[in-house]
Amino acid sequence: MANRLNLRICVVVLFLFVNGYSFYLPGVAPQDFFKGDNLRVKVNKLASTKTQLPYSYYSIPYCRPDKIVDSAENLGEVLRGDRIENSPYEFQMRVPQMCNVVCRIVLTEKTAKEFKEKIDDEYRVNMILDNLPLVVPMTRLERDSPVIYQHGYFVGRKVQYAGTKEEKYFINNHLTFTVKYHKDIQTDSARIVGFEVNAFSVKHQYDGQWTDKTRLTTCDAHAKRMVTSSDPPQEVENKKEIIFTYDVDFQESDIKWASRWDTYLLMADDQVHWFSIVNSLMIVLFLSGMVAMIMLRTLYRDISKYNQLETVEEAQEETGWKLVHGDVFRPPVNADLLCVYVGTGVQFFGMILIAMIFAVLGFLSPSNRGGLMTALLLLWVLMGIFGGYASARLYKTFKGTEWKSITLKTAFMFPGIAFAIFFVLNALIWGEKSSGAVPFGTMFALVFLWFGISVPLVFVGSYIGFKKPAIEDPVKTNKIPRQIPEQPWYMSSAFSILIGGILPFGAVFIELFFILTSIWLQQFYYIFGFLFIVFVILIVTCAEITIVLCYFQLCSEDYLWWWRSYLTSGSSALYLFLYTIFYFFTKLNITKPVSGILYFGYMLIASYAFFVLTGTIGFYACFWFTRLIYSSVKID
Repeated sequence: MANRLNLRICVVVLFLFVNGYSFYLPGVAPQDFFKGDNLRVKVNKLASTKTQLPYSYYSIPYCRPDKIVDSAENLGEVLRGDRIENSPYEFQMRVPQMCNVVCRIVLTEKTAKEFKEKIDDEYRVNMILDNLPLVVPMTRLERDSPVIYQHGYFVGRKVQYAGTKEEKYFINNHLTFTVKYHKDIQTDSARIVGFEVNAFSVKHQYDGQWTDKTRLTTCDAHAKRMVTSSDPPQEVENKKEIIFTYDVDFQESDIKWASRWDTYLLMADDQVHWFSIVNSLMIVLFLSGMVAMIMLRTLYRDISKYNQLETVEEAQEETGWKLVHGDVFRPPVNADLLCVYVGTGVQFFGMILIAMIFAVLGFLSPSNRGGLMTALLLLWVLMGIFGGYASARLYKTFKGTEWKSITLKTAFMFPGIAFAIFFVLNALIWGEKSSGAVPFGTMFALVFLWFGISVPLVFVGSYIGFKKPAIEDPVKTNKIPRQIPEQPWYMSSAFSILIGGILPFGAVFIELFFILTSIWLQQFYYIFGFLFIVFVILIVTCAEITIVLCYFQLCSEDYLWWWRSYLTSGSSALYLFLYTIFYFFTKLNITKPVSGILYFGYMLIASYAFFVLTGTIGFYACFWFTRLIYSSVKID
């Protein structure tokens, strides 16, 4: 019975990888609504791809409910800048409404300016109903292409009429909502499976003086007069009145509640992802061929030849990697710093691996906003025990004794640098009065996670690692360092390090485009199946390129491989940062200096993390490789 269960689990996991996409758990609490039940729409942040600075919905003079109530947000939501609040929009389940008046406002010079600024920066309004985000359906020009969805609707639009330089601003003040539901025939209850909107700018007309009972002439439920276009549009100017209205329609859908996110997460360009996988696999196969040739042919021949040498004179005549056996395990310069970076890399590796597995298995549901970021933070903190263990274990291998010093550096170096950059960026966001600024309470929670949990766990891991016996070297180290012969230009450290980073970056750069697009252009990304495959390919690529270059380095009698192995695969982070610069100037339309600083600040942290991760993978691959080959030869 247990074997059958294990077999089924393996088949399910394999099916996920073959499909490329990860599935998700839609949630554990579906809500049933009967006809006439109240549906409360919540509002979220105003977001813009031009500024990357989110603002609260009520930061501009939209219609307000009698009392604004904030929803409880998780750590990830707060860091994303989400601010979820109640709204004056209320529906009754399966009861269509037409031309409901929300409120009427008269613009002042100040409020008109606020609306114009948001329209100028192309801000979108985000709303939520039954935990589903509001989307605008967009039809592509190609025939038979699926409908794609855009997060939220634009605050308004800016128009410049032909023949004039004057620009006019129009606000989207009429919303036509469509709520899709899946009906249970037996109970007559329904579950919400879609929340869409079309936004219009309409200059509403009415007769006489405005009162609460005034009927509009531009749209009227009694006369069945609906808004179908923005004609004439509502201009944003001082002393202009704006009447906010909405319609709501209900459509029965065949989509079941468990699959309601599928249309949101549909990727129309999955062929590009498969191209990315094939491209990366070609790189891996090429490197694997080289490694196989080195390991099975060259090394086997070398080891056989070295083991057959009988006299000292014969050994001295030989050249190659065996000659540096007395120096290859000599501790490197700045060994303490290398231990710290290796420990931090192990911490990152554990965080990403576990988060990826959970995402592929569906535990990081898209309905749980901020769940991925929260999970990454918590996993980073918990993985501190492995980071401390790895750094202390390596430090003891280098015959170090001050393990507490290494532990402190491991616990504070990377988080300290990242937190310092984050703090400066957060201060800039505060200056812009954006909701993306992390409040004091959340900042305190982050510091507590760091000092209260991560640092003690790093100390526990270091203590355990330092108590373990030191890893024995397969050969003895000479007291006097051997002189390294002059190297040709193509074997210089700088050249081989820069060359080594190209292939790991090449294995991931296509998928990197989609990740950057989801972050900075606010699109859905939930193809963790593809991402997991790319991550595995990245690990293999980093390991293999480092082994190949390390072998060539040792063959040229250069035994300073410790730092070079780390920097060889770690240099892929340099190419990643250069690619983010290219992406900034070719794909983004950011104009504000503060927004540019935010982009490059966060991308600097991401590149630094990528450097630590890939460098550690390369280092451990080379560490294993050198121990393997030098333990295979007879040393007199």
